[in-house]
Amino acid sequence: MSIRTLDDLLAEGVSGRRVLVRADLNVPLDKQTGAITDDGRIRAVLPTLGALTEAGAKVVVCSHLGRPKGAPDPQFSLAPVAGRLGELLGAPVHFATDTVGESAQATVADLADGEVALLENLRFNKGETSKDDAERGAFADQLAAFGDAYVDDAFGAVHRKHASVYDVPARLPHVAGRLVLREVEVLSTLTGDPERPYVVVLGGSKVSDKLAVIEALLPTVDRLLIGGGMCFTFLKAQGHEVGTSLLEKDMVETCRNLLERSEGKIMLPVDVVAADAFAPDAAHDVVPADGIPSHRVGLDIGPETVAGFAAALKTGTRTIFWNGPMGVFEMAAFANGTRGVAEAIAGSEAFSVVGGGDSAAAVRALGLDEKSFGHISTGGGASLEYLEGKTLPGIAALEN
Repeated sequence: MSIRTLDDLLAEGVSGRRVLVRADLNVPLDKQTGAITDDGRIRAVLPTLGALTEAGAKVVVCSHLGRPKGAPDPQFSLAPVAGRLGELLGAPVHFATDTVGESAQATVADLADGEVALLENLRFNKGETSKDDAERGAFADQLAAFGDAYVDDAFGAVHRKHASVYDVPARLPHVAGRLVLREVEVLSTLTGDPERPYVVVLGGSKVSDKLAVIEALLPTVDRLLIGGGMCFTFLKAQGHEVGTSLLEKDMVETCRNLLERSEGKIMLPVDVVAADAFAPDAAHDVVPADGIPSHRVGLDIGPETVAGFAAALKTGTRTIFWNGPMGVFEMAAFANGTRGVAEAIAGSEAFSVVGGGDSAAAVRALGLDEKSFGHISTGGGASLEYLEGKTLPGIAALEN
């Protein structure tokens, strides 16, 4: 893979030049207060932004947040992000109240060398996500007018064929930022020749969301540990009753086929935490995975499963990839499975990769030391698609 990097751009000199940086600042916000609840993605882009400002660039940052419908929506404004980004950079971040309109044009025009501006949410403009090449291209033309060069440091968005990710690089000299480069380097080791034994832990809600990555990984991994809501479809495929637990009936036969082809590589829960209802204060206890009562819902893996998974992760394992929580970790009563598995991964001597999304959020929400993991990805969907072997539009655009 041949991609020019931020160091290549810095070597050319950026002092006084406008550099358009596509970042992934899609952080979670508290619905009541609008406060940022996890600033991990903001911190992840700091090395790239810091290098550019120190070199005297006029830095124009753009990002999406949430899923607005192609028009301004106050609940998805990047204004809180501008404030937090300024705190972390130790300098004010000039905020444009639109994407490419009068505010954006004036804000960019007023930038001094070494200063940073943040444009309003890209998805407030329908051209960002449009399926129509001309409409997307027109928006890309407007964005590209704000830069003399382009840096993609938004790994969490490289699997999207969006204007700021796919079309802008065709209009400007383009390089990969520090974060994107690190992500690609790490994930390429997992798809190449990882040190063995290689163990993958998958969780999350649905088998259908992870089917492609399971298909891609099954021939290459030594063990595949499956928890989260998706485990119940596998348990059903083994002939077990799963009560009112999350179940994808149309995936049962697929799971049965995967189990038959797995040559014993797939490891499923042997016990689960079953509750009377999907609620933080619901009555619950540990039951065998092959005996979930008909009126109960499985919301976490049980302690015996945690111990079994931990043993599989620690016995000489050299490489670990983890994507997806083991249960409803947002509720304290059902967080022990995710915590136990995360602690086992953190305590392993293996090179461990946390595949972004809810897994990365869980690491921070549970107060675990991020330095205990080899790499925490900022892109859940992007990391999965990379491991599936898909062509990611944003990466392809940087290669051209």
